[in-house]
Amino acid sequence: MNRQKLVEQICTKRTFLCVGLDTDIKKIPQHLLNEESPIFAFNKAIIDATAPYCVAYKPNLAFYESLGVNGIAAFEHTVRYLRKYYPHHFVIADAKRGDIGNTSSLYARTFFEEYDIDALTVAPYMGEDSVSPFLEYDDKWVILLALTSNRGSADFQLMEDAHGEHLFERVLKKSQQWAGPDKMMYVVGATQGAKFQEIRLLAPNHFLLVPGVGAQGGSLQEVCRYGMIADCGLLVNSSRGIIYASNGTDFAEAAAKSAQALQAEMAIELDKAHIQ
Repeated sequence: MNRQKLVEQICTKRTFLCVGLDTDIKKIPQHLLNEESPIFAFNKAIIDATAPYCVAYKPNLAFYESLGVNGIAAFEHTVRYLRKYYPHHFVIADAKRGDIGNTSSLYARTFFEEYDIDALTVAPYMGEDSVSPFLEYDDKWVILLALTSNRGSADFQLMEDAHGEHLFERVLKKSQQWAGPDKMMYVVGATQGAKFQEIRLLAPNHFLLVPGVGAQGGSLQEVCRYGMIADCGLLVNSSRGIIYASNGTDFAEAAAKSAQALQAEMAIELDKAHIQ
C-alpha cells in the first residue's frame, strides 16, 4: 500500500488507529482453547469487530513464534484473512528484524513476498546495508526503530555524543539518506511526549508508528499536538487496551467498544487539524 492510499483510508474512516494483535495463548478467553486454532479464532473475531474503527493491524511475531509451527500457521492464516476480507487495511509485521545484508534480503523476501505484508519493523543499529534490502520493494515500508516506549529506551537511544546529539536523532538524520517518507516510517513511543516536537523537526514528513497509548499510559492528545502533520502522519497502536478489553465470551464486543472509543477521539483530532 502506498502513502496516498493509506492517507485516503485515514481520511475516509476518520481514524489512524492500528490494532496490535499481540495474541497471547495464556490471555485469550478459555472457551477459544477448544478451537482448532485458538489464536486464529481470537484474531478473526477481533478483526471482524474492530475493522470499522482502524486502518491497520500489527501482529507481533513473538506471540506467534513462541508457539512454534502452530503459532506461525496462525500468523499466516491471520494475514491471509486480512488480505481476503479486509484488503484496504494496512498490515504491519512487528518483527524488529535487522541483520547483515544477505540475511536481511531473506527476511525481506519472507515478509514482503511470502506473506505480502505492507510494512515491517526493522532495527537500524547494524547500518544501511542491513536496512536497504527491505527498501527494494515497491509500495512496501520499513518502520525503523527510533525512540521506543519502553523504560530501557534511555539506555542507548538517549545517549549524547560530544556535540550533544542523541543517538535517536542520529538514526533519524542518517536513515533519511536511505529512503524518503514514501517508504520509511519511524517507531516513536507515545510515552515520549514532548520529544515528538524534536522528532518532527528532524523528520517533518514521515509517518510515525506510535505504540504506548492506553495500557502504557501515553496520551493520544499529546501525540497529536506534537506529532500530527498535514496528512496526519500518524499510526497510533493500541494492543492490550483493545484486544483484552474482556476475557469473557463478549471479548469481541468489548474490543469493538474500546476501538470505537479511540476512533472517536481520533476523529476529533483530525477535525481539529482540519484534515479531510
